[in-house]
Amino acid sequence: MIGLWDTTGNEVVKALAAERRSAGGVASGMALTLIVVVDEKRVREAEAAATIAAAAHPCRLLVVVRSDVEREHNRLDAEIVVGGRLGPCEAVVTRMYGRLALHAESVVMPLLVPDVPVVTWWHAEPPEEIATDFLGVVADRRITDAAQAADPIEALRQRARDYAPGDTDLAWSRITPWRTLVAGAFDTTQARVTEATVVAPRTDPTAALMCGWLGGRLGIEPRWEHADDQPRMREVQLRCANGDELTLTREDSTAKFRRTGQADRDLPLVRRPLGDELAEELRRLDADQVYAEALGAAAGLSGLDDRPAQRVHVWKDPATARRAEAGVTTHASTNAPS
Repeated sequence: MIGLWDTTGNEVVKALAAERRSAGGVASGMALTLIVVVDEKRVREAEAAATIAAAAHPCRLLVVVRSDVEREHNRLDAEIVVGGRLGPCEAVVTRMYGRLALHAESVVMPLLVPDVPVVTWWHAEPPEEIATDFLGVVADRRITDAAQAADPIEALRQRARDYAPGDTDLAWSRITPWRTLVAGAFDTTQARVTEATVVAPRTDPTAALMCGWLGGRLGIEPRWEHADDQPRMREVQLRCANGDELTLTREDSTAKFRRTGQADRDLPLVRRPLGDELAEELRRLDADQVYAEALGAAAGLSGLDDRPAQRVHVWKDPATARRAEAGVTTHASTNAPS
């Protein structure tokens, strides 16, 4: 590992090139560049997830930690790791302070692997509009995680309002095992589904996407039965036109599958680590039309996949916005009636 403190972007590029030369074959065959935007407290968690994902998708990992954008002096610290503890990837962890944090692309762009796709993953709350973050605009795929928002359901709605082909969310990856089991239940029947019920907490974004997916695929309006005593989605119930009922109920790491006229079966439904969910999203680098349909149905919007895939960067200074908001608040307080 190479540590560079109070350095420059040019020095980081030189140090990475030197480390690659010394690592030799370990650093060859990069399939993509993965940019991770993360808070300081979650850096190790993001590195652990990226290490799992890199085992399937060798990549250059660029971790961007932005801090204290109103700091008077700019500063850039960097750690460079090739191979070693992060597996078959090249990693550059950059910590940016002051106004430099608002221009992270000036450091990141020279570090992109030439001629390979770019994926940006926010392991934190993403910007309200991804076009305001150049690291999102430059990416072929953009990965968010609604579960990390204060209001996950509203976060999904915002992702739908701001959607462009190439966007996805880890809440979608988390229902892949559920979708696989539901789809597999129809391998031996052609019966049409007339009703669907999802049992889950009212703040569960996976349940919102499951309802959207069922609605989009089956042409029905699923019912969301709130079960706030459960930590996450617990059950999916389907009723068919021929009177059959199918139910999948989560029980720890398995699902109990019940179907009219058949014996109950236990099916695997393991909760996967974050790295496996990330690896799933890195398998495809084109737009996910099925996700777009499910997200649109969950948010009550249509035609998401018909939007332009190319984003145009919109500059926004969060420090200025915060100061303006504080000024409005202070002014309102001063003029409040006593």
